Amino acid sequence: MHPMLNTAVKAARRAGAIINRASNDLDRLTIRTKRENDFVSEVDHQAEQAIIETIRSAYPKHAILAEESGAAGDSEYQWIIDPLDGTTNFLHGFPQYSVSIALLHKGQLSQAVVYDPVRNEMFIASRGGGAYLDERRIRVSRRDKLAEALIGTGFPYRDFTHLDAYTAMFRELVQKTSGLRRPGSAALDLAWVAAGRTDGFFEIGLNAWDIAAGCLLIQEAGGLVSDFAGGEDYLGNGHVVAGNPKVFAQLLQTLTPHVTPALKRT
Repeated sequence: MHPMLNTAVKAARRAGAIINRASNDLDRLTIRTKRENDFVSEVDHQAEQAIIETIRSAYPKHAILAEESGAAGDSEYQWIIDPLDGTTNFLHGFPQYSVSIALLHKGQLSQAVVYDPVRNEMFIASRGGGAYLDERRIRVSRRDKLAEALIGTGFPYRDFTHLDAYTAMFRELVQKTSGLRRPGSAALDLAWVAAGRTDGFFEIGLNAWDIAAGCLLIQEAGGLVSDFAGGEDYLGNGHVVAGNPKVFAQLLQTLTPHVTPALKRT
């Protein structure tokens, strides 16, 4: 395992232990509303601090972009961290959330970890080295028809600017796929595409820390990732389409007619 990936795995396990302990005492947590329908708990902060401490101890000069702490440092290496992706699920005791850690090297994704502390599943990838789940090589599914595909997504919950466009996408895909699923943790949704549990995924308006690790997992598992224009700016604009190669192409083609001018500008 690459030394930097090993550090990310250690950091994710530390964060996962904090999350699992806290899941037994949800009623005692301090919760703050960042904005409408967007919550943060003391667990988010504690888990993020554990991740940052682990990374800093190994690579003190690396830059960090973290959901709760913001950006820090200036380096050709930048860690992108979401300490608890799926906070709303976690706070309700809904067991679908994850820890997401990715590393950019000179602007290119190079290492990725998505950890599911509920199932104790560790998804990892290094650029050029493949994707793995608990030391087992994973690949995207082989399903080749959108009509037979199971697609993950995420409903708008905070910013409803593009709700009409999303609703049109949802309406068409409900009729053209085997089913849509909205589990509530984008990082884990993407990891499941990489593992072949779902065949594709799309969502509007995510943040880099939600998707960076999951996108590399999919690419290393043989899948494709783009924004709604078919480009590579998904970390910048937060609009992501992903899947195995066959389903990805059909999914993107289905979504494209519903991409509004406003959506293209963001």
